[in-house]
Amino acid sequence: MSKLPLDPDVADVAPTDSALTPYDNQHIVTYARLLQAESEGADWREVARIVLHIDPDHEPDRAQNAYLSHLARAKWVTGQGRLLRGAGSN
Repeated sequence: MSKLPLDPDVADVAPTDSALTPYDNQHIVTYARLLQAESEGADWREVARIVLHIDPDHEPDRAQNAYLSHLARAKWVTGQGRLLRGAGSN
């Protein structure tokens, strides 16, 4: 069984599929970090820079869109119970 990277690069927009995707499985840690940052009131620009590896000073629209779409996906994954059970659960 291969280990997932803890800090993978992200796409410009998170998936919107109605089922968990391989991308979601690869980004469970990213989703958890986004949710934690939001719960702590972190500035989205700092989160985009650190968690998503996108510089909001150089690419503000891309950074904000990636942040918003990945945060929404993280909430969806959590709502499905996937984040808490782990990526391999059904």
